[in-house]
Amino acid sequence: MKSRFLCALALAVIATQCAPRTDIIQDNVDNAKVQLKSLVEASEAGDTVRIPSTFKDGEIVYVPTDDWVSGFFAGTLWYMYELTGDEYWAEHARKHTEVLDSIQYLTWHHDVGFMIYDSYGNGLRLKNIDGYKDVIVNTAKSLSTRFRPKAGVIQSWNVDRGWQAERGWKCPVIIDNMMNLELLFKATEFTGDSTYAKIAVSHADQTMKNHYRPDYSTYHVVDYDPETGEVRGRCTAQGYADDSAWARGQAWSLYGFTVMYRFTGDAKYLERAEKVAEFLFNNPNMPEDLVPYWDFDCPDIPDTYRDVSSAAIIASALYELYGMTDNGSYKEKADKIIVSLSSPAYRAAQGTNGGFILMHSVGSIPHGSSIDVPLNYADYYLLEALVRKGNIEKGLAPVAE
Repeated sequence: MKSRFLCALALAVIATQCAPRTDIIQDNVDNAKVQLKSLVEASEAGDTVRIPSTFKDGEIVYVPTDDWVSGFFAGTLWYMYELTGDEYWAEHARKHTEVLDSIQYLTWHHDVGFMIYDSYGNGLRLKNIDGYKDVIVNTAKSLSTRFRPKAGVIQSWNVDRGWQAERGWKCPVIIDNMMNLELLFKATEFTGDSTYAKIAVSHADQTMKNHYRPDYSTYHVVDYDPETGEVRGRCTAQGYADDSAWARGQAWSLYGFTVMYRFTGDAKYLERAEKVAEFLFNNPNMPEDLVPYWDFDCPDIPDTYRDVSSAAIIASALYELYGMTDNGSYKEKADKIIVSLSSPAYRAAQGTNGGFILMHSVGSIPHGSSIDVPLNYADYYLLEALVRKGNIEKGLAPVAE
């Protein structure tokens, strides 16, 4: 079954590379209009606004507001507004944003950066809606309660519940946590209180020090002693093995340190992002179409799953990195990823896939969760990459403030 999929994938990619594409951004936007409109209608049917996460066994899967992916669909709709100028998307983006109002007070996990900045952050940037700035600042306050001063890091997960309680961790920090730091910098910008930015810098510096291998691949999890700051262990939760390079973790790594350079101008963060890019694109297991396997060290390569979400995140980060460095190879690689993701190998036919844009993402294989399915964050980062690509091609900075 998998070998047939891989063969079809290869043929689709070849066909796409041979076909002329006049405006790949508009092509994707036109496709997304059809897909996402059906997903909006499904998620708003009835009296409750629901949050679509994936599509499995013929059904859209919805998640509660406190799920880590809850902000991505709202952000996707904000990007559709940015790409089209159509108020339809802003109207529905606002609905899906404001159902997340209570998350500003959530303190039991770290993913509030994804949840609130991708929704309220984009809404504030595009529409300057009253109250959105306050939500972002309150969320930063909540996130700051997870800062462990002795270790200098933001604790990712609590260890008193669920599968995390079974690992013997004290203060687990995952590379994904780098994606919360933009929220903290914006809170300092909005309030003038440097505390938030200082937490972000401390966390990034400890991550740079403790998460990386000599080849600039990253561990997924580093467990700290919150009282002494000592590193207790390095391992994975979602990758193939403790010492393997889980693809989405490498994508968060690239994106996170690119953001750190944007906010600080400190060259050490730019250097780290570029070293991560070198690791990715010099890796012998990076496929020709630049859509990674779910783990670069999975022994089943090439007969294993691709992770489209990782590719979309990488493309978006590369466009920003190009804007910082003027290194054309970053844009070239990002463009190549967009061509791949726009092909029938990865982009769903209209009217299929539950309304999600992209197919073939991987959530967590070790947990048997969301394997080879659409995921809302893959769509989010695809559209973000298209916004950034469009800005570059208009002669603007890739990231609009």
